[in-house]
Parts: sequence; structure tokens; C-alpha cells
Amino acid sequence: MLNIKRAASSALFSAACLISALLAAEPALAQQIPQSGLRVVEIGAGMHLIHAEVAQTDEQRAIGLMARKEMAQNAGMIFVFEQPSQQCFWMRNTLIPLSAAFVADDGTIVNIVDMQPLSDQSHCSTKPVRYVLEMNKGWFDKRGFKAGAKLRGGPWPK
Repeated sequence: MLNIKRAASSALFSAACLISALLAAEPALAQQIPQSGLRVVEIGAGMHLIHAEVAQTDEQRAIGLMARKEMAQNAGMIFVFEQPSQQCFWMRNTLIPLSAAFVADDGTIVNIVDMQPLSDQSHCSTKPVRYVLEMNKGWFDKRGFKAGAKLRGGPWPK
């Protein structure tokens, strides 16, 4: 009888360890699989039209564009925060080089930074903002967009 109890206890312990390992691995799995199904908004940038996925929840913002191997030319991701504050981004687990435009509530670009893949280097807004638009690296520069340029549409208040 004692051996049966020990075996049951051992099996229960093993199952608990397996469940713990699976739960701990869940964030790692999320970083290996690109998120999908996000709402898309259209943002006007001069004569260009951007189709930006909206990352609005803590989880959506944390995953961002991680694990993407490519992104269409006029596609991007707009990160939406509840309140304006200094926003800082890094590229851990992000495979493609990106440019990030930090955007004020009225759609004005505050500053733009270029970011390298798989880097922990922090890139921050120069002023408090609620929006950050990530595009393929060089997208803004190639089209002549700099701080002070204004974007149309998007999630910012009208």
C-alpha cells in the first residue's frame, strides 16, 4: 500500500512539474509565433496610405512585431497607450529592422528612430506621446518624413 501511495505521489509531482513547465513556456511560445488578428487602421502619410495593425492591450504591445520575418511595404503597427508619457522601445525577439515614429495626440511626429533587430538597446520618445508607429526601417526617411510631419486618420482623437 505504501508503494502505491509513493507512486501516486510521484506521478502527481511529475504532472505538477510538467504543467508548470508548460505554463512557463507559454510566453516563449508567444515570442516565436507572430500575433495575428489585430484590428487594422488606415493612416495617411502625405500621399501614402499605411495599413497599421493596432496593438492596444498590454499583451499586444509586449508582443508587437516579434517573430515576423517580413512586413509589407506600406504595413506597420501602431502602439496605443492610455496616457501620454515617454515611450521607450527595444527589439528583443524582433527579427526585422524597424523605424519607429513617436506620434503626438494630434498625429504630429515627435521624433523618429531606427532600430536594429534582436537588440536590447532602448529607443525613446523625446516628448510624452500615446502613439508609436513602427514601419520597415527607412520607410519614413525614404519618403521625407521627419519630426513635425503630420499623419492623418489613425487611432488618435479627431
